[in-house]
This record gives sequence, C-alpha cells and structure tokens, in this order.
Amino acid sequence: MPNFNLSDEVFTRAAQQFPTPFFLYDEQGIRQAAHGLQEAFSWNPRFKEFFAVKAQPNPHILKLLLDEGCGLDCSSMTELMMAERLGVRGADLMFSANAMPPEEFAYARKLGATINLDDISDIETLRQHGGIPDTICMRYNPGGLFGDGNAIMGSPKDSKFGWMREQLSEGLLRLKELGVKRFGLHAFLASNMLGEVYYPLLAKLLFETGKELTDETGLPLDFINLSGGIGIPYKPEDKAADIALIGQRVQEDYEESFGDSELSNVAVNTELGRYITGPYGWLVTRAMHEKRIHKHYIGVDACAVNLIRPAMYGAYHHIHIAGKRDDPAVETYDITGALCENNDKFAIDRRMPAIELDDILVIHDAGAHGAAMGYQYNGRLRAAEVLHRQDGSFQLIRRAETQEDYFATLFGEGLPTF
Repeated sequence: MPNFNLSDEVFTRAAQQFPTPFFLYDEQGIRQAAHGLQEAFSWNPRFKEFFAVKAQPNPHILKLLLDEGCGLDCSSMTELMMAERLGVRGADLMFSANAMPPEEFAYARKLGATINLDDISDIETLRQHGGIPDTICMRYNPGGLFGDGNAIMGSPKDSKFGWMREQLSEGLLRLKELGVKRFGLHAFLASNMLGEVYYPLLAKLLFETGKELTDETGLPLDFINLSGGIGIPYKPEDKAADIALIGQRVQEDYEESFGDSELSNVAVNTELGRYITGPYGWLVTRAMHEKRIHKHYIGVDACAVNLIRPAMYGAYHHIHIAGKRDDPAVETYDITGALCENNDKFAIDRRMPAIELDDILVIHDAGAHGAAMGYQYNGRLRAAEVLHRQDGSFQLIRRAETQEDYFATLFGEGLPTF
C-alpha cells in the first residue's frame, strides 16, 4: 500500500516552512530502499545498481545514492553532464542509447561510460563518434509477448527499443571485428511489476541468450542488466514486491544457467528508478478552491505540470489529507489543478474525508517520474523540491521556478525585442 512512513506532523511542518506546492523526499527511505536492493543481490559479487537518472534527476538525491554504492544510468547529454558534475565516470556510469544524436555517443565515451546500444545501426554511429570500446552492451527485444504462461507482462513487439535476436549475433560478430573483447545484455520488457516473477523470467531469458551468443561469437558474456520494471504499490490494496525473494529467485536461475562454467563470474546489474525513490516522495499541495456542479471538485495549487502521470496515463496516486488520514471517507471528489485541460485531475470520483479550504493534501508515490516530467504549460511553473533529512530537518534541494526563469529563454541577447 502507499507509504505512510512519515507522520502528518512532518508534512504540516514542511508546509509551514515552504510554500506549496512542493515535493518532499525522505532521505532515510531512499537509503533503505537502495540498501535492501543491494542486500537482495549480494550473492553476486559484481552486482551494481545503476540508478535511472530519468526517474529522479535531482543531484542531491543522486548523491545520496552514489554514497550508497549505486552507479548512474543516463539517457541524454544533460544527464551525462549531471553525472560528470557529480564526479561519476567509467565503471559507475551507463549510457542507454535510444535514437541518440551522434555527439552524445562521443560524450559518453569521453566519460568512459558503458554504452548500451539500442540498434544495430548504432555500431557505425559509435565507431565514427567516440570509437568502439572493449566492452559493449546490447539492448535485446525478443519480440512477441513476454509472460510466464499465466499472465502477459509486456509486449516487446510493440516496443521501439532494442535489437531482434538475429541482429544480436550479426552485430556482435561485427563488434568483435572492431575490437570488442566482452559484451553485456540488457532488456526492459515490462513496467511496474509488483510480483516476484518478472525479474527471474527476464534474467533466465538474458542468461540463456548470453550463453548462446558466447558460443556463437567466442566473446565472453561480462554482465546482464535487468533494467527496471519492479513496481511500487500505488493503490491501497497493492502489495509491495518482495525484493529479497526476487533476488533469491534470480540467484537460482543464475546458478542453473551458469553453474561452475567459465561464465560463473557474470555480473548482474539493475537499473531501477521508481522502486528506489518512488514511494519516498510526495507532492504536497493545498486546497484552494471548491466547486459544486454536476460533480464535487476540489482545486489545489498543484497541477499536471507538477505531476503529469494521472493526466498522461490515468495513473492512480493515493491522496490523504494531513491530519485526517484516519477520518472516514464521507465525500466523493475530483481533485483538480488549474490547467486549461480537463484531464488535469489528480483523482476522479475519489472517496475521501471532508476537505476544507487550506487543508494540506499529500499526493503519494511522487518520488520518481514526478518532478522529472515537469513542464510549463499555461505558464505554470515547476515546484520546489525539499529533502527530509535523517535528523528530521528539511533541506531545499531545488527552488521553485519563477516567472523570470520562464522568460529567460524568450527575452535577452540575440532575441527580438518588443
């Protein structure tokens, strides 16, 4: 169920110190999630989590995760530059290509990142822009549907990502000609999986495919990257994934696939974002407006520019009212923002305790793909980000945008004047 590890006193105190809306992140929860993941895979001496920067690109959060032994997975020039500013290079850095501009390959090579190629055509692009490294990674798309026979988890055939199986063999032989000495395999075939089945199934597929490619090409498999996909319990009735059990089942498949062979030292990597930071971030907002027409609306001072997932995906985010989390649900509300779009709603027909104007509403599970997906439609601005430290204090880790920030790229040197 949604994370209630912080008391309402914390949210209320934060709202007294910082203007709403703002994101609040819990340092202790984030550190514990990273530690729990590492414990679950500690059986693999070379295990490493490359945190998905796209999920939560705040450098202060990234620094916490680096302190916990994580690396970073980047997918753009800006994210690579963020990693460089944090001193991350070489073995601590992954770069996952996806229709990348050539100069981004070159920049990733300059930083010594492990390159994860999304397409066979990327070989030539990389050769001309940065050069071919000793170790390379390929993103695998097996096509069809991915599941366990009882349930479909994902539809790789509809995904824009990755190489087909026959391309892996062809491409790896070409990479060998160009000097590659070892390779890794990566795949992301499903999103927000709550059970304990997805990672083991994916691991088995990658372990066996890696063995086949080693036999075909003579190049050793160096690592498997399970990417992301482990979900979080957004809804009250959801049960959190058991990361310890997931790690145990991946270990069983690892030992069955590799045993005492020469591949028994293959590293296992993950690239989780949502799982680590998602439950430990909240969008804190204030009830500003009440409207009764054919429905009962509560308008808040946050909107979809702050958290787009409900508008984009119809995603559920739990909401509670600070100080009323245990009160009975007596009203049915749509919780809305102020955008000129009808999908700017954080909740639709949600049964909740009675809301009064100026109440603090806490929107859960906003620690990943929340602030990161912010935008500026209607001239609405991105919210501040605040860290709840382990000692109970608050630290502003990103100020709220201002109108001057918005205007900065519209007026100034080299631009028309009015």
